[in-house]
Amino acid sequence: TSLYFSPKIRKVLKDFGPVAIIFAFSALNRLSTVQKFGVPTLIVPNVFELAGGRKFLIPFMTVPIKIRMLCAFPAMLLTSLFFMDQNISARVVNKEENKLRKGAAYNIDMAALGVITGVLSVFGLPWMCGATVQSMNHVRSLTSRKFDEETGKMEIDKVIETRATGFGVHAMLAATVCLLPLLTYLPIPVVSGVFLFLGRKLMTGNSFLGRIKQAFAEPARLPKDHPINILGRKKMNTFTAIQIMCLASLWTFKQNSATAMFFPAVISVLMVIRSWILPRFFSEEEFIALGDPTPKI
Repeated sequence: TSLYFSPKIRKVLKDFGPVAIIFAFSALNRLSTVQKFGVPTLIVPNVFELAGGRKFLIPFMTVPIKIRMLCAFPAMLLTSLFFMDQNISARVVNKEENKLRKGAAYNIDMAALGVITGVLSVFGLPWMCGATVQSMNHVRSLTSRKFDEETGKMEIDKVIETRATGFGVHAMLAATVCLLPLLTYLPIPVVSGVFLFLGRKLMTGNSFLGRIKQAFAEPARLPKDHPINILGRKKMNTFTAIQIMCLASLWTFKQNSATAMFFPAVISVLMVIRSWILPRFFSEEEFIALGDPTPKI
């Protein structure tokens, strides 16, 4: 939708812009005129080794049986978090707006995640998760759009559905093990800025943020199918306020180290609120207008 450059240049900038920014500012940070500011960079070991020089296998049997039994409680919370994170990411990727042709495989995905998590736990390696932001940006990078003259908006034309890009991305991630000394040149503000950009990019078209922005907009200037014209300003803002309070509760629990362990339980409470409490006050037609339709089972 930009007015600048040709379509090919815009596509190249869209696909390789973040990578180009990382290389450019990492090189800029090596200049003597910039190094005097002491911009922090990534702290990475020079050789590939496990944390603390430990053995490859985790010595489970050396842990007292009581401690192992007590670990079952946070393990159940962590399992529920993985379950919800994986399902949320999969449903966001497979939503109808993306016009994917291949069918979903939620059970197979969950089984694969369970096996991978079990193997990684035995070796004490970092767990995998759905990675909602990265997954959505991966889908968007493979999406081609076209302008709809009837609606006057850019709409999804098709999504290239392939496993090659996923394997390629993770192969390159694994290859960074051979580039450990070079990773120390990456400025932390640049890495943080790229993640902030990816998160902000994912917010485009978010109905929740759109309703916050248009909470006090004039109804006559909004489309006829806008929630404020269907439900009214009071009811739309009430639903948005409930979402804001739920988001604030999640953030509070996650930021507090004493309650962070119960974060998955709080997400379960949100599921109860959406499935059983909110339907008492909002109809399914109103949920659809608000951009939050009830998922089909």
